[in-house]
Amino acid sequence: DRFSPTTMAHDEAMATLRALKLDRKRFLELLEKLIGISEKLQDNPPHFVPQENLAIQHVMAAVDPFRVENGGRLHVEHVVYSEGRGNLILKIPGTTEKVVSMVGSHLDVVVADPECWERDPFQLHVEGDKLFGRGTTDCLGHVALVTTMMTQLAESRVELDTTVCAVFIASEEAQAEAGVGVDGLLENGKLEFMKKGPLLWLDTADSQPCIGTAGALTWDLKCNGMLCHSGMPQQGINAVELAMEATKYLQDVFYEQFPACDKEKEYYFRTPSTMKPTQISCAKGGLNQIPQWCLVQGDVRLTPFYTMEQVKKVLREAVTRLNEDPTCLPSHGPVSKYAVPGKKASLELRFGEYVMHGIACNLTPYYHALCSAIKQVRKECQPYSVSGSLPLVKEMQDAGFNIFMLGFGLMSSYHADNEYCLLSDMEQGVEILASWIANCEGI
Repeated sequence: DRFSPTTMAHDEAMATLRALKLDRKRFLELLEKLIGISEKLQDNPPHFVPQENLAIQHVMAAVDPFRVENGGRLHVEHVVYSEGRGNLILKIPGTTEKVVSMVGSHLDVVVADPECWERDPFQLHVEGDKLFGRGTTDCLGHVALVTTMMTQLAESRVELDTTVCAVFIASEEAQAEAGVGVDGLLENGKLEFMKKGPLLWLDTADSQPCIGTAGALTWDLKCNGMLCHSGMPQQGINAVELAMEATKYLQDVFYEQFPACDKEKEYYFRTPSTMKPTQISCAKGGLNQIPQWCLVQGDVRLTPFYTMEQVKKVLREAVTRLNEDPTCLPSHGPVSKYAVPGKKASLELRFGEYVMHGIACNLTPYYHALCSAIKQVRKECQPYSVSGSLPLVKEMQDAGFNIFMLGFGLMSSYHADNEYCLLSDMEQGVEILASWIANCEGI
């Protein structure tokens, strides 16, 4: 019965959600406090170890009037796995077991060098629509935004079928200490209840859904030659030339085995999988010496339609072939060679211990509910994927979470000097999130 009290109350709740506007004053006050302590939230151990609890103190103060303990509806849980480095879970219970969750907004920031900024990076600067300061886009702006929205939902007394949950995490920018942030929450079962609905990872940008990321794997290739005088190159093995040719060989193998594929177009990846060198060094010596060794370092960015184990296997096999016969590589000039009497070149390939896996989001009805909300607010929805990487999202998907990604900062401002976001984007962000929650009620 569409005139029953239950139906009318539900319709009123939906109308309230769809009409929700960001409390600008409340948002800016909290954001100013968070940016004001961002110098102590910088994450680059051992030089900078963030103290996320400092940010949590400000968030806790903002939500305090709306907590259950104070007669409100907001459940708050502060979870700490390393001293001073906490996570925060906010929850407004619904009437069923259904859940919508917003996770990924982190309390640490990347390092900012004040000498490279036109403004103090550790203070909020409001200049028209632009909000400058370290963390405005990544990711303290999202922390302030979601906190403000949760207080507004609690204040509105809207009764939903669905539990609305937000999680602010520690240790996203650097994973030097395991088990501190979302990985600790996962291991200890703190997020298990979120599998009963969609999980929106709020740490991307440009107010459009990110539906895919690439995995990341670092590699070192040490190329061993033979030291000699540059005036007698026929007596040595030039490790720099070896590095040039061996790197090209491995890249050729990589691109042959992991070519661009149709799925990448379907998920709007701008680039296919890539393998490239990013740094090079060699044995120290004079310019009149052919160096004994050369070290090439780089990374692989792998779209989620291939696996890192495949990559490791293919590249290791390629190095084995080269070690068996390095003379198969092209040489440079008439006397350059990779084997001399009693000695041949050799290669050592190592992979970094820390691997991030790419994700292709499952495009479920909850994802389409998000697209609908974005269209309602911004008039168009353009999903995209990036060759950057996000920690743990793939692991969460594999663990059974229905995860996809969104953010309201600016991609051009991520990790940048003079970082900023737009207040208008944040205001639209609240409208998108509220409409998405309303859309999810009917699924």
